[in-house]
Amino acid sequence: MARFGKTFWHVLANVITTAVSLIVVIPVVVLLLNSFKTQGESNSMSLSLPKKWVTENYATVIEQGKLISSFFNGLLYAMCSVMIIVVFVSAAAYVISRNRKGINNFLYYFIISGIAIPINNVALMKVMQMFHLVNSRFGIILLYAAINIPLSLFLSYGFIGTIPREIDEAAVIDGCRPHQLFIRVILPLLKPILSTLFVLNFMAVWNDFTMPLYFLNNSGKWPMTLAVYNFFGAFENAWNLVSADIILTLIPVLIVFILGQKYIVGGISSGSVKG
Repeated sequence: MARFGKTFWHVLANVITTAVSLIVVIPVVVLLLNSFKTQGESNSMSLSLPKKWVTENYATVIEQGKLISSFFNGLLYAMCSVMIIVVFVSAAAYVISRNRKGINNFLYYFIISGIAIPINNVALMKVMQMFHLVNSRFGIILLYAAINIPLSLFLSYGFIGTIPREIDEAAVIDGCRPHQLFIRVILPLLKPILSTLFVLNFMAVWNDFTMPLYFLNNSGKWPMTLAVYNFFGAFENAWNLVSADIILTLIPVLIVFILGQKYIVGGISSGSVKG
């Protein structure tokens, strides 16, 4: 009887998981199928297969939607901001974790308070204008880095807390200087959490819509999310083209997620042990 009950709950859990997965996957499948349909067929937004597979939709989207330039803009913003986050957060988390006293303790809580404090776009706009960073690629990169540093520091600090201090002591005895200790000894041990930070922050920056909308006035500097928004405004009745545009926008972040999904769970679970 106990074995039957265990099997029943196992099957029920699988059914629920499958149902939830379908809820998430079906909209993407609908978009994919409609991206190959004619304009008339795509208006129904159904799961039916196209009567004729129209691959020209993607060529039209790439040509008229400015996806090439917006793709490289989004890639530039995501990669540069993520690299800033990874470099500064890893070093700061190590120093704070190993010397949690005085100013370091204050700085840690001050920075991670950004996880809970909402963004005030009016004040942020004033700051960006003061430093002449509005409508600037450099400005949006710094903005993304600043927004995502608090959570990244929290996760990195927890992960570094699981690394024994004896490793530091052994390296110092062997003659390592502080920068050598961090670069040669500690940094290789941080690969799991750094991979997690890369994936999570890349996805967050790539999918963001509001920051470029507020702080980038030049369409030539827009990432792919704003390119889709602009394209939808021009082709709101052509759902086949809109679907193709959305699919092309999803592809990079899906690739990053699929390649890095194993690091996300492991890195977050390790980084949340201590905080």
